[in-house]
Amino acid sequence: MTAKIRFTCQRSYGKRAAPDIETGRQMSATRKPVGELTLRTIAMPADANAAGDIFGGWVMAQMDLASGMRSAERARGRVVTAAVKEMAFALPVKIGDTLCVYTEVSRVGRSSMTLKVEAWAQRYLSDKMDMVTHADFVMVALDDNGKPKRVPAD
Repeated sequence: MTAKIRFTCQRSYGKRAAPDIETGRQMSATRKPVGELTLRTIAMPADANAAGDIFGGWVMAQMDLASGMRSAERARGRVVTAAVKEMAFALPVKIGDTLCVYTEVSRVGRSSMTLKVEAWAQRYLSDKMDMVTHADFVMVALDDNGKPKRVPAD
């Protein structure tokens, strides 16, 4: 049985779509994730504040894990996070939501890669998906001595 998942970027914006966190313009209510689903995990009470909102640092850590997995596959070896470019949270993740992290390698340099990373919340006991945040992660490939190494050709 295949489940249909409806992708939306709506919350308390009425009939309007939520604003894009980079441009401030409204996003399409039918926007879909960009990239490949790289990580899924459930937000648990230990990851939340007293109001039941998941800590932003936990979401960022999951995005970093997904970036590490995707870039290590591309580099065929060890990688480290060099930078995260601007991240803002459009919506909260709540206890019980499934956090889905999508990654796409957008640029490959000599030893570094830039990945576009999006975090989406599949709402608890629902097929509703909301984009929570997105950012560019810069990862660097390392050799066995911890020095930058060339990223192999595709």
